Amino acid sequence: MARKATSIHWPGTPLQRAFFDRPSVTVAPLLLNKIFAAADGRAGRIVEVEAYAGAVDPAAHTYRGKTPRNATMFGPPGHLYVYFTYGMHWCANCVCGPEGAGGAVLIRALEPMHGLARMRAARPRCALDRDLCRGPARLTQALGIDGEQDGIDLVSAKDGYTVVDDGVAPPAGIVGGSRIGISVAKDFPWRWYVPGNRYVSGTAAQRA
Repeated sequence: MARKATSIHWPGTPLQRAFFDRPSVTVAPLLLNKIFAAADGRAGRIVEVEAYAGAVDPAAHTYRGKTPRNATMFGPPGHLYVYFTYGMHWCANCVCGPEGAGGAVLIRALEPMHGLARMRAARPRCALDRDLCRGPARLTQALGIDGEQDGIDLVSAKDGYTVVDDGVAPPAGIVGGSRIGISVAKDFPWRWYVPGNRYVSGTAAQRA
């Protein structure tokens, strides 16, 4: 099914290609406090991310080379890589670095900002608004992201989703921590989150 091109009109400026055309470990912390926005008005502030870095990262989908599943991650920066995991969940990543590098940043959690009624309808079993986008699978459900969005261009903002800079700077003094839910390269300190934010996931949320 062909994607329906839909422009997004959101306060701020969509991040440009050059922003993403850097190593994922550089881009990841800079994505904190940016807005992940959908054309239908659903949007949240990015409060937790993880970097994956291709051939140097055993936990990256691209570590062993290109496959049909991970092809988007080897593509141009600024596109959305969406993958299916555990036979039930979708996860969304921003492709980073030069084409062919196989790097991306997993969006782990959002602080819901707008379109909460649509998010609640998409996640009817969610009892608390705090949990609407607190985790990578939850946020894709809340924003209506699935395999149809794999490969869309976030920079053009014409494919229904984009990442916007509304002038809020990344938090000061953040440090990297261990990534969650992986079995290898767990000691790589490539997860970042907004300190004290109650919408972060996992062990980060326990300290928030």
